[in-house]
Amino acid sequence: MTSLYIEATRSTPEIKFENHLLTVKGQSYPENAVGFYAPIFSWLNEYLGMLGEVTAIFEFDLLYMNTSSSKCIMDFVDILQDAYSQGKRVSINWYYDPENESLLECAEEFKEDVDLPFNIIPVEGQ
Repeated sequence: MTSLYIEATRSTPEIKFENHLLTVKGQSYPENAVGFYAPIFSWLNEYLGMLGEVTAIFEFDLLYMNTSSSKCIMDFVDILQDAYSQGKRVSINWYYDPENESLLECAEEFKEDVDLPFNIIPVEGQ
């Protein structure tokens, strides 16, 4: 499976995949969130379909996301949950600044809806 890299912009996060680790890092408030995330979801579905016995780790390190991005991230988490339900080894690490309560609440809501390994990790001084 080829690697995936999308450079961050002012309104979109960096998307990077290497060695079964995919990171989503930065801010997410694109004008068209569905349009931004659609090709990532296509790539993700293809990757998960080919995932063997290794564990794939998905890290979210978002400083801000708007409502439409939040919906897309929930769709992302749902795709991972479906893969986990099918026996794929996937886990999520969600990093947040303890002073950013909205991203903590968002992570907690996402975690409530899944039964895959989902770690919420505070990171000081982001």
